[in-house]
Amino acid sequence: MSKKVEVKKPKIKAGRLARREAIAGYLFVSPWMIGVVIFLIRPLISSFQYSLNNIRITPLGRMFKFVGYQNFTQIWLEDPDFPGQLLSYMWSTIMSVPVIVVFALIIAMLLNGKIKGKGIFRLIFFLPVIIVSGPVMSMLTAEGAASIPSMDVQSIATALSGFLPYSLVTAISGLFTNMIMILWYSGVQILIFLSALQKIDGSLYEAAKIDGGSGWECFWKITLPTIKPMVLLNAVYTVIFLSNNGNNSIITMIQDSMFSGTKEKGYGYAAAMAWIYSIVVTLIVILFALLLAGRKDIYDRQVIKVKKARKKEARLVKTIERRGRRNVKKLERARKKSKYRTYDGSLGD
Repeated sequence: MSKKVEVKKPKIKAGRLARREAIAGYLFVSPWMIGVVIFLIRPLISSFQYSLNNIRITPLGRMFKFVGYQNFTQIWLEDPDFPGQLLSYMWSTIMSVPVIVVFALIIAMLLNGKIKGKGIFRLIFFLPVIIVSGPVMSMLTAEGAASIPSMDVQSIATALSGFLPYSLVTAISGLFTNMIMILWYSGVQILIFLSALQKIDGSLYEAAKIDGGSGWECFWKITLPTIKPMVLLNAVYTVIFLSNNGNNSIITMIQDSMFSGTKEKGYGYAAAMAWIYSIVVTLIVILFALLLAGRKDIYDRQVIKVKKARKKEARLVKTIERRGRRNVKKLERARKKSKYRTYDGSLGD
């Protein structure tokens, strides 16, 4: 039997340009990685340790008393405000994100058209991101500048309360109450959509119009598939922005719990609330990622199917070859045995 000789494939070394690009990539990413390790991973570990302890501030320093998951159970069983606020936040975020993203896309498409004074309009839509924040936002909200005066929100809430849960009605009424403030949050999203729209090749629209495509068809067949990754990016950014907003009532509750002087609350209790809040925010981000994650193109799916079929054929060929070799070995062994025996079973010459 002849032995199979395995031929080792030569290792192909990367060229100088590829190594140079790899080093440049690592250099660009390294500040972010260092920042994540120092400013994200360590605080996350510390906050999780805090959430498992009852922390008291004394003249001698911080006193830790391990309580396990007592802070988490206390939040859900004894705190009447936090679960309700968390549910209201979840509904309001799920409804606000589509409104902000769709509004930003519409304004970006208008600003991307052939109009005079584009820069001034972009400045107008981006100014609220810079100016309307912190105390200014609180003052405008208190004065009623964040709502539409002619809209009767109470009548809408009364009409919806007959067939919807209270938490959902509260979120919808809050959406109409703060409609202008929610639209003020769309400045960054408009810029992201504008940058994506400006990178679309104009020849695609020209070819579609020559073939008789309308503006609506061009939007659904060219514009939206091209900027779909930016839609997901803006949705995730909006969720994070709304979650870290200074006017968020849950963040205010966490801060109040942190500086509370009671025995039950404190740093540990606030850390447990923050962990529950972060888990809910992560789940909302995953929800929008699943809804907006772009499906692969039909040609990419066909390529994947062809590759799978080829792999299946290769496995089938290997199986057939393996079985053939096994059958050949069996026949050889049978011939060797029959070589020394005659037809009637007696020994041959």
